[in-house]
Amino acid sequence: MNKNAVVFLLSVLTFVGAQPLMAESVSGTIEQIRDRLLSSEPKLPISTVQKSEFDGLYEVELSNGQTLYTSKAGDYIVVGEMYKVTTEGMVNVNQAAIDESRRKNDVLRAAKVSSLDESQMIIFSPESPKATITVFTDIDCGYCRKLHRDVPALNELGIAVRYLAFPRAGLRSKTYQNMVSAWCALDKREAMNKLKAGIAIATKTCVNPVADHYQLGHELGVSGTPALVLENGQLIPGYLEPAKMAQAVGLN
Repeated sequence: MNKNAVVFLLSVLTFVGAQPLMAESVSGTIEQIRDRLLSSEPKLPISTVQKSEFDGLYEVELSNGQTLYTSKAGDYIVVGEMYKVTTEGMVNVNQAAIDESRRKNDVLRAAKVSSLDESQMIIFSPESPKATITVFTDIDCGYCRKLHRDVPALNELGIAVRYLAFPRAGLRSKTYQNMVSAWCALDKREAMNKLKAGIAIATKTCVNPVADHYQLGHELGVSGTPALVLENGQLIPGYLEPAKMAQAVGLN
């Protein structure tokens, strides 16, 4: 937690704890907790409030990813991580919740990506792939071009590369128009090779999936390129060299 966050949350703790307990908030319901906290600190970015594993404490998740714990009445706040004592040692409850949320997101991401029509992708694949990565790519991004130069090595390792379009500059950009031209080209792979090398291609238009890919990327949490989606749904932002890519997909 950074210094500013600590100062902010400690100020919330001081301010909330200083308020007199009002009779109508004693019941400690979730809505009352939310109302109590927001009445003290209207800018507190509350996402959810729910019962915690610890009897008498409620878990308050903030939109910035931080977790607080509060009493039923919402008049005391604990800032920090909670640990559960088990026969196998101490379990970080906060981290366990984060891991479970990540696992669910990976499952949903894998389902969405596996349901996509491969005819709407530009694919570079060995004859019998051992693993597949789905890459949200931008033709003008330096690390996307670096990854594309690795495609022959990735294919040699048995890794298929499936491209989805993610023009970072948006749907009114020159990059978007060029990616549409690639997806509309008779030889899509050759068009992609040229664009990744900085070589212009003929402008073409057709019914294409570029805008749909771009929207899907945002839905799946893509914020930059390249963004790699593994078969298990894990999202890896950024470039990986071939050896590390092989590790990531379980080939090493």
